[in-house]
Parts: sequence; structure tokens; C-alpha cells
Amino acid sequence: QVQLVESGGGVVQAGDSLRLSCAASRRPSNSAIMSWFRQAPGKEREFVSSIRWSGGNTDYASSVKGRFTISRETAKNTVYLQMNNLRPEDTAVYYCALDQVRSVQYWRQDQYDYWGQGTQVTVSS
Repeated sequence: QVQLVESGGGVVQAGDSLRLSCAASRRPSNSAIMSWFRQAPGKEREFVSSIRWSGGNTDYASSVKGRFTISRETAKNTVYLQMNNLRPEDTAVYYCALDQVRSVQYWRQDQYDYWGQGTQVTVSS
């Protein structure tokens, strides 16, 4: 079992930046993918970004590409999401997720073994 704990959310103005952190309670597997999803009120949870634990390959949703950067520190079992130039439409609860087997369809939420409790990001205009 792995526990994921997100932090770093808050209330900011449009154009500001935030960095989210997700700390895993134990080292992810060598095949793991760690990802960020987000869910706005009344909307479906959507894929934001992913990173391979081994190798560091990254992927981004088109809505955040160029503004968000995902990274990890393997020694700390931690993944980050640097969010720049935030927009009101980025307002959502952001969830960290861990897929231990590097699923092919890593953009689907049903592929993930573990989820954090989420951290709220609110962007005012």
C-alpha cells in the first residue's frame, strides 16, 4: 500500500504561479507513472500531466502544455507540478495519482492504483 499526500494548493490571482507537491509514503515501483488529475465542480475528473518514475518522460494535457511543468525527486518519493500563468479555468481540486505498472492508457483515471485526497487550487480573475 502507498499513501499519497498533496500540498501546495491555495488561492491566487490570474497570472500567478503555484507549485504542488505529492509525497508518496514509499518508493514507487520502477515501472510507475505518477500523474496529476483535476476536477472542477460539476465536471469530470481530467488528466493534467504525468511523469515516468524511471526515466522521467513527461506528458501534458493540451490545456496546460507550456504553462505547467511536472517533475520528480526520486530520493524524496515526491512529484511536483509547477503551475505558471494560472487562469480561472484552472480552478479545481488537484489530485495526485500513482500507477505502479506503467499502464498504456495512463491518461485514464481508472488505470491508477492510488490517489491522494486532493488539494484545492482557486484562481481569481
